[in-house]
Formats: sequence, C-alpha cells, structure tokens
Amino acid sequence: MSRAQRLLDLIQVLRRHRRAVAGATLADELGVSLRTLYRDIESLKAQGAHIDGEAGVGYVLRPGFMLPPLMFSEEEIEALVLGSRWVSERADGQLGKAARNVLAKIGAVLPDDLKKDIQSSGLLIGPGEPIAAGDQEIAAIRRAIRSERKVQITYADERGETSERTVWPIALAFYDRVRVIVAWCELRDNYRHFRIDRIMALDPSSVRYPRRRAALLKEWHAIRGVPEQ
Repeated sequence: MSRAQRLLDLIQVLRRHRRAVAGATLADELGVSLRTLYRDIESLKAQGAHIDGEAGVGYVLRPGFMLPPLMFSEEEIEALVLGSRWVSERADGQLGKAARNVLAKIGAVLPDDLKKDIQSSGLLIGPGEPIAAGDQEIAAIRRAIRSERKVQITYADERGETSERTVWPIALAFYDRVRVIVAWCELRDNYRHFRIDRIMALDPSSVRYPRRRAALLKEWHAIRGVPEQ
C-alpha cells in the first residue's frame, strides 16, 4: 500500500469515529505498526488536519479537513458512480440531476486515468418498475425533512379509507417499487410509515416540529432496533 493511500485510509477511519479512539485500535484497523500510525498522524497534522489527542489518550479528527477528490481510490470511485447512477434513475428529477452534477464535478478534477473510470464504468443500474409517486411530492418531502417542518397529508390506507394527518417527516426510504416516509404522526401519537403513493394530498407547513430531527431519528432507530447509518 502506498503512503498516500495509507494516509487516506487513516483519515477515513478517523471520520468514522465520533469520539477519541486509541492509537492501538487505529493501528490494528489499518494493519500498521503503532510507530507507523504515530508518524502518519504527524504527517496529516503537518498537512493541516485538525487531529486532537496524543499517544496513550486517543485521537479524534475535528471537522474542516478536506481531501482533494483525486485521493479517491478506484473502489470509492466505483461506489460514487454506482450510487449516483441509481439516484439519477430511481429518485426524483431534482435529486437525479444533482447526482449527475456530482459526477461531473468530481470528473472535472480527477486525473485522466481516474477520470476514465467514471466514463467507462461497467457498473450499471438495471431497469425497474415505474414509481407511482411524483417528483413534486418527493421533492417537497425532502425539503420538509431538511427544514424540520410539519406536513399535512390526506392518506389512504390499504383498504382505501382516508384520514387527515399532521406528520413530522424525519426520513425518506427508497425501495425498488415504493417510497416511504418515516414520520411522527400527531394523530396516532407515535412513529408511523407512510407510502408516498397512498398520499392523496400533501400540504407542507411553515411550522417547525418541536423536537430536533436528529433526536427523533435516533429514537426511531432505538424503537425499531435498526442500527444507525
């Protein structure tokens, strides 16, 4: 493994840990000696990485350090291409356009040999069934999630019976055939999942819901027994 790749891997490992992590743990995960790890940490600090900590205590990477896109590995480029192609084909139009723009921006700064990996990638997204939910509904829900705003919906259950709901959308799940909102439902006073294709009417509100989305999402993960992403 080249030194540049080793430093990149170290940055990635540090980014995965939100709290200080012992040098021995980092060295073991990277497959290097403790002496090499200490030397690599000093090299990253010299390049501007804000790494707090010391030997015997642990290390944590503070936000703000950016690596140039040319530091992507071949596998990381393939992951970006595959993910962006899926989003461009299976998400709403605005998100699909954003995914294509991401690839174009990354390709513009990559060296020629890696740029070819984007242009000639053999990872393709197969055709899928049309999604019933429209672009406008999905885009409105994404905006409500980002801004932590309530949404009023008219929802039809599997029997076709409708109800009026005020929900706090906290996540949007993309399945092959359906899109599902994860939300706190004021009517049921609990978390509920709503298929977007069963939403008969949707009216985004200017009212923020009273709790932070991150806290709600963490609570939902705990209740569902789903590991946090």
